[in-house]
Amino acid sequence: MSDSSDTDAQRSQDLKSRLIQLAQPIVDSLDSRLRDQVDSRVDDRVDATLSARLAVIERAIADLDRSLRELQERLDQVAD
Repeated sequence: MSDSSDTDAQRSQDLKSRLIQLAQPIVDSLDSRLRDQVDSRVDDRVDATLSARLAVIERAIADLDRSLRELQERLDQVAD
């Protein structure tokens, strides 16, 4: 009986090893595809966040530029 259970356990282990060998390329391919999808989604989110924040900074710079021009015009008027 012991020989039979050892043989069954060995066959089970062999079958498991073969299944892992057969399935590994599929698992690797799926893993790669999922990683690419996640990377692109993260990149899209980062781009959107950066665009929004840069837009705020650009508006602030434009406001500062406008204020500086107005101040310069006032200084020029006072100097005349």
